[in-house]
Amino acid sequence: MRYPHLYLIHLQYLGFRYHGWQIQPDVKTVQYMVNRTIAYVLGHERFKTIASSRTDAMVSVNHTIFQLLLKEDIDASLFLNQFNQNLPADIRATSIEATTHDFNIIQSPKTKTYHYLFAYGQKAHPFSASIMSTFKDTLNISLMQIGAKFFEGTHHFRYYCKRPSEQTQFEREILESRIIPNTFYEASFFPEPSYVYQVKGKGFLRNQVRIMMGALILLGRGEITLEKLSDSLKGNKVSPTLYLVPASGLILHDVDYETTGS
Repeated sequence: MRYPHLYLIHLQYLGFRYHGWQIQPDVKTVQYMVNRTIAYVLGHERFKTIASSRTDAMVSVNHTIFQLLLKEDIDASLFLNQFNQNLPADIRATSIEATTHDFNIIQSPKTKTYHYLFAYGQKAHPFSASIMSTFKDTLNISLMQIGAKFFEGTHHFRYYCKRPSEQTQFEREILESRIIPNTFYEASFFPEPSYVYQVKGKGFLRNQVRIMMGALILLGRGEITLEKLSDSLKGNKVSPTLYLVPASGLILHDVDYETTGS
């Protein structure tokens, strides 16, 4: 067995200055910083990291998990302390737990909850830009809240996926979709009021949440109707005016596994 020792590390990070999770050439990513820090703490590169999910550039994470595969065992508590001491300030590991090869971090059943943090009708303090999107137009929040419920259930999300492949499966189930006042994130420079679009499901298409949020913004502006929103989820031939909202307002709030295999 190439890597006999396996751990799950729970992680959170501010994604504003990173080009997503996955290592890519010539850009700074979260996985690059994580791997570099692990190599420094361990004093070698005889390990492997596998993420439960990937994030796009500028997307933040409140809770996710990655798997650390090792050839030699570690003192988990000591490692976690040294790992956090050497990570950059915008990445933090919250806990570590041993797991087994029975647990497949990619294939194991899980649900993901995303938040999209936003405000409207004002010019926000520049400090807000790293985590919140602000829209200059007046938005009909009540109508958007009605529209958000249209996404719940199993629908055809062909018009909510960027650059799909021929093998892409567009039918997805949304377990929860709602717009609520923001009580999750606080800062003295946040505009008042602010809102969170909360959406939960077992799997999402490329940019699906940002396009869903974009459709709700268009609804709130009066640029599409509830009928058009409903039609866009049936897989019929429609001509949707889709809008991809900025990535910096998107937060992977939680990844929840049915079992950790530990």
